[in-house]
Amino acid sequence: MKKKLLSGLVAAALLGTIALPVSAQNLAVVNGKPIPKERVEALKQQVERSGRPVTPEMEGQIKEEIIAREIFMQEAQKRGLEASADYKAQMELARQTILIRELFLDQQKKDAVSDAEIKAEYDKFVAANSGKEYKASHILVEKEADAKAIVASLKKGAKFEDLAKKQSKDPGSAAKGGDLDWAAPSSYVSEFTEALVKLEKGKTTTEPVKSQFGWHIIRLDDVRQAELPKLDDVKPQIAQQLQQMKVTKFQDELRAKAKVE
Repeated sequence: MKKKLLSGLVAAALLGTIALPVSAQNLAVVNGKPIPKERVEALKQQVERSGRPVTPEMEGQIKEEIIAREIFMQEAQKRGLEASADYKAQMELARQTILIRELFLDQQKKDAVSDAEIKAEYDKFVAANSGKEYKASHILVEKEADAKAIVASLKKGAKFEDLAKKQSKDPGSAAKGGDLDWAAPSSYVSEFTEALVKLEKGKTTTEPVKSQFGWHIIRLDDVRQAELPKLDDVKPQIAQQLQQMKVTKFQDELRAKAKVE
């Protein structure tokens, strides 16, 4: 008798005639309406796309959120809010937003950034930034006469840092005694760079240097070979930048081909 019952259950399961409990098929049933478990996965994917990990605690919160949404949605439907013009307009905007997002995600898969592209971009960065870095300080003033007076004070023994704090018009460096920190010479305007690279370590320009910002008194504090990050350290940032460039190009191409009247 027991063997016959078991074989019957197996046969029924194979034929798909044994229905799973509602709780196994759905997240919950609200006022007689089942909530499919797929909604949990969809909301989890949204959270993960935003860069947040879905912890067990958060998964419980997601389930509660989906149940709450169903309760509120049923009440809104009872009130006939789906028929309102405002609801329909917002739904159309939401539909467009989701569809456009899916378009760009699909395009990213079709035109994914390759390791070769990342390496090529990194090599360009290295070529543009290799060489020497300079640690400089400066005092910036508006008038040439003021700049020459500062040069004279320095020759008499005044401290560069003290004069920078009192007189420099550069808000970024004045508070630090004129310190501009380490930078490639290409970071500065040409007049500044030309004067800087001619200086010996520890020396200060004997004549003020004029640029579009005013008059500079420049001191070269130190020189070193440029310290560049390794490819592996910046690979994610380069990939993201290249992917954004590809998406922008794709958008521009679609706009160029579109016939707008």
